[in-house]
Amino acid sequence: MASVVLSEAEKLYIVHGVQEDLRVDGRGCEDYRCAEVETDVVSNTSGSARVKLGETDILVGIKAEMGTPKLEKPDEGYLEFFVDCSSNSPELEGRGGEELGTDIANTLYRVFSCENSVDLKSLCINPKEHCWVLYVDVLLLECGGNIFDAISIAVKAALFNTRIPKVHVLEDEEGTKEIELSDDPYDCIQLNVDEVPCIVTLSKIGYRHVVDATLPEEACSLASLLISVTSKGAITSMKKVGKGSLDPESIFEMMETGQRVGKSLHIALQKILDEEESLGTSRPKVGFLG
Repeated sequence: MASVVLSEAEKLYIVHGVQEDLRVDGRGCEDYRCAEVETDVVSNTSGSARVKLGETDILVGIKAEMGTPKLEKPDEGYLEFFVDCSSNSPELEGRGGEELGTDIANTLYRVFSCENSVDLKSLCINPKEHCWVLYVDVLLLECGGNIFDAISIAVKAALFNTRIPKVHVLEDEEGTKEIELSDDPYDCIQLNVDEVPCIVTLSKIGYRHVVDATLPEEACSLASLLISVTSKGAITSMKKVGKGSLDPESIFEMMETGQRVGKSLHIALQKILDEEESLGTSRPKVGFLG
């Protein structure tokens, strides 16, 4: 992961500020940076989104393709994640970027392993034979800290923007089944993302914890807790990262903060997505992909 080198004086300045609930950029400990969310930014995908969270810039594209259901879940579709971090900086080229990409992808698999996060049964076309597979490609354009939260926001926005063509299964007299794809580009289904979790990363700095840490703040933190939270405040998974340790009291405090902040994050994100949806195709493209 991209990192910055700080002097002891700079670290002390950041740590003391956090203890007083005043961070270097003026935010409180539970405040996110200003986020920009834009959907439908890549034309040759089923759904896409771009999220800028401070200096962190994420692009997500989703492609829906027909596949075969997994043996253990014959009546469900599934999601596949791929994360590319190589475009960010020289230090993430090669093995460094691959390891970070694999770690992020594994975290996303864990977050979406929750049974109700996405209605996978709606992706089934013909049990045991055909289903929709959603290939979720994540591109890290710029890393300015807190990439897990930014990626989870971008994935939820892209899933909200995803349109899957309606399919009809026709059976002839001999029992042979044929799949008929609708010719109407507007005849499609939209995924329900109400239960899709967002990740809230809480970084322990000194005796307190902060959300949406910048790169300098991450350099001052020895341990962080990644919490995936639904719009109703339910925690679906947790993961501890970093070399430091967390005592039980701190973990419970971080869980409470994660639930509280996560619910606010979902409300703000859904408001933006609904506004984008109401504009339809007439909305102006503001990103470089517009």
